[in-house]
Amino acid sequence: MLHHVSFGVADLQRAAAFYDAVLAPLGYAQVWAVATGIGYGEPGGGDKLALKLRGPDAAPPGPGFHLAFAAPSRSAVDAFHRAAVANGGQDNGAPGLRPHYGPHYYAAFVIDPDGHRVEAVINTPA
Repeated sequence: MLHHVSFGVADLQRAAAFYDAVLAPLGYAQVWAVATGIGYGEPGGGDKLALKLRGPDAAPPGPGFHLAFAAPSRSAVDAFHRAAVANGGQDNGAPGLRPHYGPHYYAAFVIDPDGHRVEAVINTPA
């Protein structure tokens, strides 16, 4: 259903450092970059996440919104979380099973340096 999602960011270089680090373990990379934006997706493909420079007017969506990235493995979820915390993100739920979402739902939740709530998840048996 969705083609891509865009986040407004206050500092494009800071956001790029964060997303380069957290998306790499999930198999995603920069697929385009210009002075005012960066797109992330599968290497050689189109963007699924676009970061757009908005300066001091950047603001994350309100309560209840978050973006979940598909992870290829539980270890990738763990690496996503470690990279996020090491690159200016805030822990918002350590890696682990979330049985209230399903018996195999393994996820980690973080808040990026601009306040966007993001998750990495895999929902398959270990």
